[in-house]
Parts: sequence; structure tokens; C-alpha cells
Amino acid sequence: MAKKGELQPDWFVIDANNLILGRLASFVAKRLRGKHRPEFTPHQLCGDAIIIVNAEKIKVTGNKLQDKIYHRHTGYRLKSRSLQEVLDKHPERVLEKAIKGMLPKCALGRCMYSRLKVYAGASHPHMGQNPDSLTVS
Repeated sequence: MAKKGELQPDWFVIDANNLILGRLASFVAKRLRGKHRPEFTPHQLCGDAIIIVNAEKIKVTGNKLQDKIYHRHTGYRLKSRSLQEVLDKHPERVLEKAIKGMLPKCALGRCMYSRLKVYAGASHPHMGQNPDSLTVS
């Protein structure tokens, strides 16, 4: 069992170019949670920090671009947008929402989610952390 403060997060960069949305989201959620480590502890923050670039170039299967609907309530009325509309305006939100849904719904899950950085383009401002490249299998 890992104790608090023993584990330091590793930083990784994932290029989302031509990757499937759901497969990428489940892979990243597993890495953020820390389930790939032998010293995984369910009640400790032991996952990695993940940077995802090229979020606008993700792929989906089937007719999800038109059929998948994202809802948000503004406090006045419910607004709905298709996956294609959300990808056109804010492509990073699609990945963030998919990954956040796969993390625990508690304070620890919110800390895990804060280690996720998603960017629509190919550049990111986290070069100071010396992130390694990571391929999705």
C-alpha cells in the first residue's frame, strides 16, 4: 500500500491523431487512476499526469458524429448539441467529458481529473515537466 506523498506523478504526452474516442478515454482514465502501477492504492492519488494533444483529430465509429448528443442545462433551458458541433467549437471538451465520466465521483476523482491537460492543437505549455511520449495500445 502506497502512502501519501510517496508517489510522484510521471508526465506523459499522448497524440490523439486518428485514435478512437472511447478507447483513448478508457486508456487515459486507467493511467490517471494509477491502475497500471503495481503499488496501486484505491484511496490514494497514485496516477500519472497526462497531456493530450491534437484533440480535434480524434475519430469515432458509426454515426456518432450526428447521433451522439451532448446536453447542458444553462439554468434557463436545456441546450443540446451533436458531437460534430461540439468538436467544431471546443474539441478538447469531448475528451475531457469522456474521461471525467470514467473516473470516480468523489474528491479523489476530482484530483485525478486535475492531472489531465487536453489541447486541440499540436503544442502544449508543459515542456518544463519533461513529459515522455506514450502510445495507446
